[in-house]
Amino acid sequence: MARTTERLAAGAPLLQVRDVAVEFQTIDGPVHAVEGVDLDIAAGETLAIVGESGSGKSTTAMAVIGLLPGNGRVTRGSIMLEGEDLVGASESVMRSIRGRSIGLVPQDPMSNLNPVAKIGTQIAETLLAHGLATRKDVDRKVVETLAAAGLPNAEDRAKQYPHEFSGGMRQRALIAIGLACDPKLLIADEPTSALDVTVQKTILDQLGRMTQERGTSVMLITHDLGLAAERASRVVVMNRGRIVEQGPARQILEDPQHAYTQALVRAAPSVAAVRLRPEVFRTAAPGIPVPDISPAPERTDSATDVAATDAAPAATTEPRAAKHEGGTPAEAEATGEADYIVEVEGLTKIYPIRGQKEDFTAVKDVSFAIPRGETVAIVGESGSGKTTTARMLLKVIEPTAGAIRFDGQDVATLKGRQLREFRQRVQPIFQDPYSSLNPMFSIERIISEPLEFYKRGSAKERAARVRQLLDDVALPEAMLRRYPSELSGGQRQRVAIARALALSPDLIVCDEPVSALDVLVQDQVLTLLRDLQREYGLSYLFISHDLAVVRLISDYVCVMKDGQLAEAASSEEIFTNARDPYTRRLLSSIPGNELDIAV
Repeated sequence: MARTTERLAAGAPLLQVRDVAVEFQTIDGPVHAVEGVDLDIAAGETLAIVGESGSGKSTTAMAVIGLLPGNGRVTRGSIMLEGEDLVGASESVMRSIRGRSIGLVPQDPMSNLNPVAKIGTQIAETLLAHGLATRKDVDRKVVETLAAAGLPNAEDRAKQYPHEFSGGMRQRALIAIGLACDPKLLIADEPTSALDVTVQKTILDQLGRMTQERGTSVMLITHDLGLAAERASRVVVMNRGRIVEQGPARQILEDPQHAYTQALVRAAPSVAAVRLRPEVFRTAAPGIPVPDISPAPERTDSATDVAATDAAPAATTEPRAAKHEGGTPAEAEATGEADYIVEVEGLTKIYPIRGQKEDFTAVKDVSFAIPRGETVAIVGESGSGKTTTARMLLKVIEPTAGAIRFDGQDVATLKGRQLREFRQRVQPIFQDPYSSLNPMFSIERIISEPLEFYKRGSAKERAARVRQLLDDVALPEAMLRRYPSELSGGQRQRVAIARALALSPDLIVCDEPVSALDVLVQDQVLTLLRDLQREYGLSYLFISHDLAVVRLISDYVCVMKDGQLAEAASSEEIFTNARDPYTRRLLSSIPGNELDIAV
């Protein structure tokens, strides 16, 4: 140990990875996931490894901690921790190192916390396994560990189960477990990817304080370039199992040298980035004011002809034409006739809570409108009511009070054929494309299912429509015979978009459609949504907690807080002149928002 201390004092890195290669054995032969990786992490340093899904960053981290799957192995190279090579170390040696010398904060807290064990019990197991507590004092140390991770009322929280924690609290519990044994190196694998920006900032601030106080080195695995530049001193960029560039974080992000790093930086969403649709977005051209997205006044003309809307939908498989016969939205505004496809007024949703006197108000008195052919985003923290609002618009749940008008018709009154027509004209795209696609269906059946359900066209016409949709979302026809498990995350989301387009809807409700995707795939999906909107005149309601993504896709933004509308304005106004303190706090919490990232 004395020799190791001398080596570190002389400037030797805490972790030294040299020429490491990782191979997985599959039925189709060996897969070379990592090739020739070299990196160092100094004592107390935070190093970020960035790259898209499949680049090898998590595989590299799992090789370091000795947790590769059964079919994976390090085929060459060395992994030196304080001068000792971990490659080829026995499982008993690695068990003593995990937790004590190398801690881990995995990505998904729900799948990495035991759902039937209390949080305190799970931390106690770690402390007892490494001899850092006795049966007598373990409860006290568990409470101290949770408190250090920033959990309030730590003594009570230790007695709760994971499902009783919010997403941010679960992530704090994982951080507590990862740091419980005071390791020299902490591997944090996408520790905040599923959290909204304010919770993310809180978690990362807490992690930063804890590691700094303890002198812990951190290997941060992420696809968020802003987060990497803000939280790490150095960045390693990986692509296809190899390191393509590494160096000081800000230098890499502000002046990338490798073509792949440049592509990552260009694709990274940023509140300072140019919007994806500059030719459509406007601030205040002479004589054309930016429309108010608060709802239009009540109509005084006669109600829509019920007989016309009650007619059965035409058996067509062709896309609807963009509904701008009377001119573009901008032209409509110039004549004072802004065209809204959706008007929401005084929307409220209250849930009664069994055994309690007070009910829970999820959404309270929310009003906004969606101009035809444009994108309105609803943003806010988890629990702000944005998804509940979207579900009411989709008529999945009924509002307690308020009104939703779609094309001038009250959604609450829709029944029978009118409701069937509404469900064809309003389609959702969900956050997780894997769980929203039937794993037992082929891609062809998934996309054709809505057409078959609503009896659109003949079998031959439906088959042609499916092929057209696949082409629209830039997927090859060979995909039709595959299943969701055989596709990447980005490909699955494209299939979900194709399914949503199958019935030629007028409005698509996108609920966190790119939050689970890395920056390159995210950029592709956002560009696809933009192109489809331009081609078909689609309107979008875009639900997200990622304001940088919202900046790229939205025309207008509604900011929700505690079930209420805090602020609503054009995208340009929100991002350059936010008025509400809550909106400004959201914007200031975006990782890397002050960096001069090249675009």
